[in-house]
Amino acid sequence: MSQPNQFSLLTQRRFGPFFWTQFLGAFNDNLFKTALLVVLTYDALSWTTLDPALLNNLIPGLFILPFVLFSATAGQVADKFDKGQLARFVKLLEIAIMLVACIGWLTHTLWLLVAAVAGMGLHSTLFGPVKYAYLPQQLKPEELVGGNGVIEMGTFVGILLGEVAGAVLVATKPFGIELVAGATLGCAVLGLLASWRIPPSPAPAPELKISRNPFAESIRNLNFSRQNRTVFLSMLGNSWFWFYGALVLAQFPLFAKDYLHGDHSVFVLLLTVFSLGIGAGSLLCERLSGRKVEIGLVPFGSIGLSVFGIDLYFASSAYAGTAAVDAFALLAQPGVPRILADIVLIGIFGGFFIVPLFALIQTRCDQKHVSRTIAGMNILNALFMVASAGVAILLLGQGFTIPEMFLVTALLNALVAVYIFSLVPEFLMRFLAWLLIHTVYRVRTVDMARIPEQGPAVLVCNHVSYVDALVIGAASPRPIRFVMDHRIFKTPFLSWLFRAAKTIPIAPAKEDPWVMEKAFVDIAHALHDGELVCIFPEGKLTSTGEISEFRAGIAKIVARSQVPVIPMALRGLWGSMFTRDKTNLFERRIERGVRSKLALAVGLPVTPDKATPEYLQEQVLALRGDWK
Repeated sequence: MSQPNQFSLLTQRRFGPFFWTQFLGAFNDNLFKTALLVVLTYDALSWTTLDPALLNNLIPGLFILPFVLFSATAGQVADKFDKGQLARFVKLLEIAIMLVACIGWLTHTLWLLVAAVAGMGLHSTLFGPVKYAYLPQQLKPEELVGGNGVIEMGTFVGILLGEVAGAVLVATKPFGIELVAGATLGCAVLGLLASWRIPPSPAPAPELKISRNPFAESIRNLNFSRQNRTVFLSMLGNSWFWFYGALVLAQFPLFAKDYLHGDHSVFVLLLTVFSLGIGAGSLLCERLSGRKVEIGLVPFGSIGLSVFGIDLYFASSAYAGTAAVDAFALLAQPGVPRILADIVLIGIFGGFFIVPLFALIQTRCDQKHVSRTIAGMNILNALFMVASAGVAILLLGQGFTIPEMFLVTALLNALVAVYIFSLVPEFLMRFLAWLLIHTVYRVRTVDMARIPEQGPAVLVCNHVSYVDALVIGAASPRPIRFVMDHRIFKTPFLSWLFRAAKTIPIAPAKEDPWVMEKAFVDIAHALHDGELVCIFPEGKLTSTGEISEFRAGIAKIVARSQVPVIPMALRGLWGSMFTRDKTNLFERRIERGVRSKLALAVGLPVTPDKATPEYLQEQVLALRGDWK
């Protein structure tokens, strides 16, 4: 059955008004900031005597300073009050801030504009926890990745259009300043009107007492988030992306002016291609993830951020143009298509990186603590972005060129990625699984919704190939603990990966009774903790394609834990390159082609009292049918 397109959410009240409220806020933030940065880059002498390079890194830092100071309090407020009402309050605050900015624009008073930058940072601080905690309340689990993708796409399109509008309006002579002042105020009013249609979204913790000490609450918030290791490290990964993006984007004004010798339209062009890349990557996530939270995309995104960040350094260093150009003239310059391709690809892979992380954080954190978890993430984001401004100022002070700063950022990203993925191997495992089913195989799932969204269950499946676990793990919407033969578990080099993925080794009683008994104990603990455990009850890999007799171990597992058993069957995998097919070794594999078609069929749950090895084998055989 075809699934609704993710854009259909825009027509529904539970999503549409919220989307436009967020979109207009992102648009207005960036219209205002970009207009100010363009003025300070191209007309600095009439406003201030400070160094433009310093201001270009300082102003973004001031914008995110409120995130450090007030995110924890904002998270508490979002958990205590209805999110629709909070959205309307935040929009009223935005109107007040834009009135202050109007006075600053019309009187050429820089300190009022800087105060408005900090005010818009406060506006975004208050709205951030509302934004990401609202979605899990209003969207179904299968809609969450698509909804996050649309929100991220809308955010970055809003950023793009705001940056374009800010750069164009402020350069319009002779009334550019007046146009910016009027546009920012009008946009704030439109945001308030959109927020009025956001439906009620009940507070998950209305009894919560707001702490009067934001610093102590920030520490408590982060300490709470650290209790869930995967969520906390995902928060750090998300914050790293904002470090990367803030450091790169802050260089665009001077990169456009001093390296590409362009006017403000060149700056707009760079922002356009980057934002289009982010939007495209965010939307592609739903298709590439199969409408589930696919964290295997995160390493894929990280690789792209480093590869194309490094190439941006080489492409920028090789650019030899010296003529002053506008955006259209720049496109005709040798080497520019490569620069623009690198920037758009950084954006696309950034979308692959950040959207699954958001969805993972939303789904795996304590649902009564979603807003405060998002607030904790915003604190980390702010600290990382302040650090990015500090690093940029330090590198510029040490004489680094802007292309060299692109290179440093890309290399740091590679180091951070290796560190995070070594701490949470689930990312790497899911990446390998995702890569497998998008290159070697074409996988179709049948009745995958029969795997419970929460709670323990034992999954049993026929054992066809060396990659069965990867295929099943990639198809499952939840993490799975796999039970593996102890000899394979001890394979050199792979052993550390199996351990990190919490695979459970098992041995026959005649080989190692201690390992066997420990396996049953580990399985019982995993099921007690509400996890999914997958076992291949045949006990060995098939060498004929047929299903062997199920062993008695599955009955022992069910008798101990009394959990439902989900039968599954892999179809069409036999004869592909990873099977133990001793006949027709090459002919069948060549005949199957490079991308073999296979399916994973899921049966109805079997109650513990019926889960005998014989009955489960019958169910798996029925699911497999005539397929091998």
